[in-house]
Amino acid sequence: MKYFKYLVLGTLFGIILTKSEVISWFRIQEMFRFQAFHMYGVIGSAILVGMISIQLIKRNRLKSIDGEPIVLADKKFNHGIWIGGFIFGLGWALTGACPGPLFAQLGSGIGSAAVLILAALAGTWTYSALREKLPY
Repeated sequence: MKYFKYLVLGTLFGIILTKSEVISWFRIQEMFRFQAFHMYGVIGSAILVGMISIQLIKRNRLKSIDGEPIVLADKKFNHGIWIGGFIFGLGWALTGACPGPLFAQLGSGIGSAAVLILAALAGTWTYSALREKLPY
């Protein structure tokens, strides 16, 4: 029962993803073919909300629910970022699925999402196993 709120929030998030059509293979393909603004609008809105939220956290020195200060560490650029981003985008374009809404796709009856979930888990495991050996 202690995790019930996460179940409710996850369910609401899945409904929002489904109703906004961001789990639609067709919408994702439209985006990568530059045929529609829909996904760019959704992603751009998320980036804008994230930027504003981070600025509010930093400027107001907000604290977590537990009362601890929220510390956002600066990140250094390295070439692995764009290489990983390219691989991520390529997988997204080929499969028509970003890892975020995979569970919403599965829940909405797209059975092939189970294969993509397994592939995402395999990729995450592979990265964790090779992380120390990868170039910065």
